[in-house]
Amino acid sequence: MDRGGRPGWLRSLGFAFLSFNCGMAIYRSSSDPSAVAFVVVAYLALIALFRCLHLLERAPAGGQARASMKAAVWGLSTLLTLMFSYKVAAIMPLWGAAGVWVMGLGTIVAGFYAFFVHSEAP
Repeated sequence: MDRGGRPGWLRSLGFAFLSFNCGMAIYRSSSDPSAVAFVVVAYLALIALFRCLHLLERAPAGGQARASMKAAVWGLSTLLTLMFSYKVAAIMPLWGAAGVWVMGLGTIVAGFYAFFVHSEAP
């Protein structure tokens, strides 16, 4: 729960944990610019996704702001799904990589259906 616009201790702890782990990943991957870029983009996308989810929860039902937040949440979750599917599939055998991509694409399609096709309860 928010306390006067400030996040609770659990959210703050989660954000600190995420930030620490991303910092450590950047430090350990400092010799590989593509790995650093992956971590930075994933971190920023996660922060943006959490913010958009917060705004989506507070948006009035049926408004343009809610539709925009749905699109932003779906877009960011799609970006993260594709990024992590790419990284995981790269270290899998062919059949495993195919499974990762099928599951990732299934998640993206299911998210699209849930946000844009399936109607909300009145």
